Amino acid sequence: MGHDHAHGHGHGTATAGAGYRRRLALVLGITGTVLVVQAVGAVASGSLALLADAAHMATDTLGIALALGAVTLAQRPASGRRTFGLQRIEVLAAVANGLLLLGVGGYVVVEAVRRIGDPPEIRSGLMLTVALVGLVANLVSLALLRSGQGESLNVRGAYLEVLGDTLGSIAVIVAAVVIATTGWTGADVVASFVVGALVLPRAWSLLRDALDVLLEAAPRGVDLDDVRRHVLGVDGVIEVHDLHAWTITSGLPVLSAHVVVEDAVLADGHGGRVLDALCTCLGSHFDVEHCTFQLESASHRGHESPVHD
Repeated sequence: MGHDHAHGHGHGTATAGAGYRRRLALVLGITGTVLVVQAVGAVASGSLALLADAAHMATDTLGIALALGAVTLAQRPASGRRTFGLQRIEVLAAVANGLLLLGVGGYVVVEAVRRIGDPPEIRSGLMLTVALVGLVANLVSLALLRSGQGESLNVRGAYLEVLGDTLGSIAVIVAAVVIATTGWTGADVVASFVVGALVLPRAWSLLRDALDVLLEAAPRGVDLDDVRRHVLGVDGVIEVHDLHAWTITSGLPVLSAHVVVEDAVLADGHGGRVLDALCTCLGSHFDVEHCTFQLESASHRGHESPVHD
């Protein structure tokens, strides 16, 4: 008869974003300071582009604060009801960041449309100075977060926010130079559209990836048909069904499956050998080390509830 056997590496409470908590705190301090400088500069200079950049920076500050809080909460240990702790809160924070980015991008576009044909007087010198300060601060923040954006959706959300603001600062700088040299204040409206155009696609990309995790889609790079072929290639395995792969949070993909093996494998007590081979295969080929397999004999298939591939 078949038997249940969970096998794989244990999971701790550390998430992929945990190693970047201090850097997130530094970036939060930088963006918060620059936010104040840009807001004051936008009011004093009359620049919509600079105001848009300040609004984006405000979203950055809130988003990074959410990311930092999520990383901190995600380190809490698992409990009886929350067997993975609060690790998925990082993904929820990434969703919140994506929604905030969509909101600020829409706001910038609407405000830019309002100013078409009626641009106000703009103090380009002050506008340029404040934009340069923002650019330097954003470049420092990007350097702090760059290595972590490929490991954690949460850190990636913070990175994309700062990246969008960096590009926005460049657009504001160009607009300030154009206004100073030609007197064409419409450049401020154009720069505002550019900031909005930079924000929206990045917000959608982040939101899509985070929603994939929440909807428990297969992790990127894990082709379930390929996984099935590898499982069936293990000596003694004759069938696999109820195969699932999903992501708990960034850096923690998991997989489960019912594996039908030859009757002799279980009768001779070689189930452990098959389990070891399965986990080694999944860990080395697909970077999925947390696996749960239920080994079944061929005769057990008729006693299961309806299964799927």
